[in-house]
Amino acid sequence: MHDFKFIKNQLFCEKVLVSRLAQEFGTPLYVYSHNTILDHFHKLENAFQAFKPLICYSLKANSNLAIAKLLVNAGAGLDIVSGGELFVALKTGISPKKIVYASVGKTEDEIAKALEAGIL
Repeated sequence: MHDFKFIKNQLFCEKVLVSRLAQEFGTPLYVYSHNTILDHFHKLENAFQAFKPLICYSLKANSNLAIAKLLVNAGAGLDIVSGGELFVALKTGISPKKIVYASVGKTEDEIAKALEAGIL
């Protein structure tokens, strides 16, 4: 499902007219669909359900706290690459056991804080 639709040449996100959002908040403007994000996450869950994986959202892709919380509340883990992303991840209320620390180039302080938090 993709919940961005044109109706009579007007773009809607879910049932909200995007041009109204642009008038109210100005441009450029990022607009996300709650339903579309959850639908795509659940499609991944269903596709791999036999393996029972921890599906992690990469905060590097977009560290918007509302999006991260939405996915965490749906059961996702979080993939982080820095101390700043660890801070954001913990703000979502996620279990540290569902945080994966990837990539290279961590400072000793970043590694220590991740271990103190008890991440996966």
